[in-house]
Amino acid sequence: MSVLGHNGGPTMEPGFGFRKHAWGKARKSLMKTLPIEILRVRVARAKRLGIEYKTYASIRAASGHDVVAFLFSGNALELRRARAAIPDAKAARLIDLDGAVTRVGAIYAATNASAVQAANPNCLDVFAAAPGFNESWSASRAKLTAILREHNLPKDGVVLVPATSVEQEWCLAGKLAGSIPAERFFQAVTQ
Repeated sequence: MSVLGHNGGPTMEPGFGFRKHAWGKARKSLMKTLPIEILRVRVARAKRLGIEYKTYASIRAASGHDVVAFLFSGNALELRRARAAIPDAKAARLIDLDGAVTRVGAIYAATNASAVQAANPNCLDVFAAAPGFNESWSASRAKLTAILREHNLPKDGVVLVPATSVEQEWCLAGKLAGSIPAERFFQAVTQ
């Protein structure tokens, strides 16, 4: 019953413990149990992508789709105006992804995209202009949507790899499947 001052919390009437137990049991029975063969395939896919299974499974559960692309920000790739080459350890990690997913680089305007492409053969599949730091939310969304549409990439299959909190917002603006911070994505490389 909803009356003035009631916070909508659980009722403390007799039988609360049983109702909570019954609700939990019913919810658990609704959760899908994956066959072992499918679980093995998904664990192998996460390993091929070089990410933890827990991260991969949470992205799949949230989006309902497999990871088909990684969108790397220019900062995540450590690209600067004076440096178009991706550091060797990160380049090796990107090359390992060849054939597993589409590798998209969102390059900032200060860095020449063609110079990045020439300096990093076989690292990225797509070189695109990144949303600017001063662009509005809707402009960022439009730019990200255009990049993905041009390359036939579904938004809910693309995982963002950002290095800054501003870039992290691209995930919501572009309605992407999820994000993995750059330091975590490249962690195995830097250790």
